[in-house]
Amino acid sequence: MTKDVKSMIDEIYDDKLKQLNEKAVEIREWIIKMLLEAGSGHSAGPLGMADIFAAMYFHVLRHDPKNPDWEDRDRLILSNGHICPVRYAAMALAGYFPVRELMTLRKIDSRLQGHPHRSALPGVETTSGPLGEGISQAIGMALAGRLDKKDYQVYCVASDGEHEEGNTWEAVMYAGKEKLHNLTVILDRNNIQIDGFTEDVMPLEPVRAKYEAFNWHVLEVDGHNIRAFVEAVREARTIYEKPTLIIAHTIAGKGVDFMEGDFTWHGKPPNKDEAKKALSELRTLHGKIRSEHE
Repeated sequence: MTKDVKSMIDEIYDDKLKQLNEKAVEIREWIIKMLLEAGSGHSAGPLGMADIFAAMYFHVLRHDPKNPDWEDRDRLILSNGHICPVRYAAMALAGYFPVRELMTLRKIDSRLQGHPHRSALPGVETTSGPLGEGISQAIGMALAGRLDKKDYQVYCVASDGEHEEGNTWEAVMYAGKEKLHNLTVILDRNNIQIDGFTEDVMPLEPVRAKYEAFNWHVLEVDGHNIRAFVEAVREARTIYEKPTLIIAHTIAGKGVDFMEGDFTWHGKPPNKDEAKKALSELRTLHGKIRSEHE
């Protein structure tokens, strides 16, 4: 590859990266506006996963918003359903439904319930609520893909807190036994849960060694580095003898200074003044992203 060709490819990639980073900030802005309008919901987790959901819906996933039940689509399972505002925002911006509908979050008769409901919103693969079920559901879809000789990928976003549950580890053990190379779990390792820090409530470490002991390929990335995350997904697709875990180290409440790393924001929305301050900080992020890529 000549230097000129490589430079051109790098420029294209950098331009795409800028778009994805901008999209992540836009997702965060909608999360704040949705939660303020709803008056209830979860702030920390959705904000922390905005970069990954921007990458998934605008670069990684093989999907068609106009045909959400497309047979050959990649599947994305959200096991920790309480962070659904980030998924709703990403889906709306990707074209699954009108963006204005985001403001109906948690309202009576809304399709955007406090936890995703499969039959209510096209494009949502599973109904979630009780934690710890997503990996098992993803395994079923991965097995179906194998039986049907399909090449779609199954991705499951799961929280670190739900890894305190026994059924999660039963699923992890089974997926390793079945060598489900079409399954990738994305672990949101933000170290918090509703009652405090995970390592105080129920220590999870060493997470990597536990998965590797169950025959998983394990990668670790900064969950706010979209380039690193995309490269990890790309590597996961090359692994043919086992499932892959991507441990995404994230900061709960990312992008909003007074929320970052504070577990008390796990399950509460901002009030009017807090939302105003949060949106101001996020709009500053837009300018920072633009300047970094100019």
